[in-house]
Amino acid sequence: MLRRLLPALTFFLVLGVTVWLNPRVASYNGFTLMLGLTVPIMLATLAQMFIITIGDFDFSIGAFVSFVACVGATMLTDRPLLAITFLACGIFAYAAAAVVIELRRLPSIVVTLGLSFVWSGVAVLLLPSPGGRAPDWLHGLMTLRPPLVPLPFVIAVLCGLVLHWFLMRSSFGVLLRGAGGSRMALTRARWSILGIRVVLYALAGLFGVLAGLSLLGLATSADANMASRYTLLSVAGVILGGGEFTGGRVSPIGAVFGALTLGLTATLLTFMRISPDWQIGAQGIVLIMVLALRVAINTLGRRSDGESR
Repeated sequence: MLRRLLPALTFFLVLGVTVWLNPRVASYNGFTLMLGLTVPIMLATLAQMFIITIGDFDFSIGAFVSFVACVGATMLTDRPLLAITFLACGIFAYAAAAVVIELRRLPSIVVTLGLSFVWSGVAVLLLPSPGGRAPDWLHGLMTLRPPLVPLPFVIAVLCGLVLHWFLMRSSFGVLLRGAGGSRMALTRARWSILGIRVVLYALAGLFGVLAGLSLLGLATSADANMASRYTLLSVAGVILGGGEFTGGRVSPIGAVFGALTLGLTATLLTFMRISPDWQIGAQGIVLIMVLALRVAINTLGRRSDGESR
């Protein structure tokens, strides 16, 4: 139970320190400004979570989010059908990568790393220099101000609960997680591992599209490298939220808390007047501390189980 609560406890600890340093953020406007840019990171983290579910890694999610933002900034306003076609092709490319990985037994790191160069190249062709414009409806959607609860909290709660039901409670979610945790059992039960991998990669592509559009709606313009840090941040968010590299062990709610914690840590370090050059390293230290605490909790759990036996 303590291990499951660890992502939430980490988030509220960082939030408490942030509010203590700057009490003005503990308001509707403060939370909206502070957590607004964590929404794209959270969606990219959920995309990475689907890939890690089967024991793979997506080293192209940062480049893909930038590609989606460039497509939206250059086409979504004037040529929406062409933009939708480009985005659909991106999701199809993710599914095709799953087929290549499964049939050719290639490492996911190699395939997705190659895809990252494709996404970066196309993004540069679409938008050689920063610019473009987000559609008014997209900017209005991402700056929506619902009553009582800030929009980032609403999106986080909806994504966490819906994906928790889908992956952890539904029978189809059990199959998706089983492909990473017990591949042999599913094969003996005559389930298609190829089909499951395609579904997981397509879902990752879908959430990558949502991450890119949300980032465009917040920034109102795009750049070919605007989400380059999202690759490592997404992996860190999944692991910080309780996921494991072995596959099959992920937590959608934990991934949401992990992404929010990473985004909130950047704000905390800014309040502490730490240079942006050191902020990535500081986020890494937070991740290492949480993982060390998780290992300690696991060790204590094994000891208590051994003593009870």
